[in-house]
Amino acid sequence: MDLSKLLIPGAVRVLGQLTSKKRLFQELGEVTFQAYGLSSAIVVDGLQERESLGPTGVGNGIALPHARLEEIDKIFGVFIRLEKSLDYESVDRQPVDLVFGLFAPKDSGVEHLKALAQVSRTMRDPGICAKLRANSDPAKLYAILTESRTPQVAA
Repeated sequence: MDLSKLLIPGAVRVLGQLTSKKRLFQELGEVTFQAYGLSSAIVVDGLQERESLGPTGVGNGIALPHARLEEIDKIFGVFIRLEKSLDYESVDRQPVDLVFGLFAPKDSGVEHLKALAQVSRTMRDPGICAKLRANSDPAKLYAILTESRTPQVAA
């Protein structure tokens, strides 16, 4: 699955300093509302519910908050680059500055997992993360996230 199928240019933002994970979820909700028209309250509730199962901070300054929601019929994403890292209770206890929120229909099953795996692979690439951290223009961030990559095949 290509990230260009999950993300639209209007769902990419750069934000200054946020004071808490709750505030970050509110920003994700606001961006989701502006980009996709989904109620920010639904997004925030879904993210908080999922986060209660365990933190989605995966390490190296990256968080992948995600939720399955009754109110949507397709998988989509939101990307936020924070100018100042935020304490996120990540697995490596490091603050995060790259956040990719992923939202899927409640019954999406394997498609949700495939999308999450693709986002995770992309965000684990040190070269991509370095480019994301070096840019503050949402259009450039979108281009970095969605540029076509050749999948690596095991030899």
